[in-house]
Amino acid sequence: MDFPSSHRLRRGRFSISGQRYLLTTSVRNRQPIFRDLQAARITIRQMRIAHETDQACSLAWVLMPDHLHWLVELRQASLASLMRQLKYRSTFLINRACQRQGPLWQQGFHDRALRRDEDVRTVARYIVANPIRAGLVSRAGLYSHWDATWL
Repeated sequence: MDFPSSHRLRRGRFSISGQRYLLTTSVRNRQPIFRDLQAARITIRQMRIAHETDQACSLAWVLMPDHLHWLVELRQASLASLMRQLKYRSTFLINRACQRQGPLWQQGFHDRALRRDEDVRTVARYIVANPIRAGLVSRAGLYSHWDATWL
């Protein structure tokens, strides 16, 4: 379900190279598509491509069954283009590989710029602990769809 106010997510958004952002986006209708290992790996590969092409430096992320949390330091892309490319490419490749069609992601995404003095490692730990809080695993190492620079 797309929310009628999703267009407001874009209002006041700034993309600053070198700034760290916590990005969150959900699968359309909160479908648990990333329980499928192939779909999860396709999306993770697209995130790595964004990192390898210097669009953003991935600091930490977790791909939950129905949403993504991604801590990045923005480089040579805007927030909008980074997320647009991730969503477009992952949707195209997942639809092809999993023989599905139609939209995969909800429109829009949430972003939060981290303050300079904010402990980035604390935010990263919060991200990778998501599967524990959701009751999917008892410890982070048992969940396969996450990564963090420091952990």
